[in-house]
Amino acid sequence: MAVFSVNGVELDGLHLGKGNKPAMLVLHGANGPASMTAACQRMAEHFEVLAPAHPGFGHSPTVPAIDSIDDLAYLYLDLMEAMDLSDVVVMGFSMGGWIASEIAVKSTARIGRLILVDAVGIRVPGREDCQIADLFNIHPAKIPALVFHDLSLAPDPSAMSEQEMVLATKAREAAVRYTWEPYMHNPKLAGRLHRIDVPTLVLWGKYDGIVPLAYGKEYCALIPGAQMKVFEKSGHSPLTEQADEFLAAVTEFAAAEKAAA
Repeated sequence: MAVFSVNGVELDGLHLGKGNKPAMLVLHGANGPASMTAACQRMAEHFEVLAPAHPGFGHSPTVPAIDSIDDLAYLYLDLMEAMDLSDVVVMGFSMGGWIASEIAVKSTARIGRLILVDAVGIRVPGREDCQIADLFNIHPAKIPALVFHDLSLAPDPSAMSEQEMVLATKAREAAVRYTWEPYMHNPKLAGRLHRIDVPTLVLWGKYDGIVPLAYGKEYCALIPGAQMKVFEKSGHSPLTEQADEFLAAVTEFAAAEKAAA
């Protein structure tokens, strides 16, 4: 049974913390929704968490007509409208941050706040060592060192169940569909970020080996009034490596903006 349904598209995912709480739309990254489960459960203490699995990820079926980040952005704009949500906190991780940015440059009518976490979606010009890691051409054994500052927190691939391995393969195939060409960015997005007119928080791991810190600084420079917090003991996944600090940053940002509204 689908957790979310919009315009004939059925999506798996999590819908937690229902009740008189602010709505939060959580958009997962290219590794799929499973890594978000623990964080979503904690955030559900403070928010009504809507965390769909994008088409082709998790148990959400592939939708041939949805094959770009742009398509996903419109899908979630339609979802917020179909659910009649308002003042939504939209938070995106990595590829999900790209989706969140594309949503916000199109319309913030239903968005109250925007949170980007180690987001892809733009390109920072300059040195070769300041580019997004080519995840599809790097040996899988080398990826944990790019994602985690503390490798002891990286999941053990040998401990994965058969179903988890199937979902990981499915996620990789879906990620290629959405992000391959052009790789992990929209060349036009940077020039549109000035359209974002809601309070924005950019969260980044200092030692992110996938999307270097320079990208977080560039997002901050291009989004009017954006704030930035850097996690000093984290790589690409601050919600895992500094979970308590991450939750505190999110809840404090949301509470401060609510009080100011």
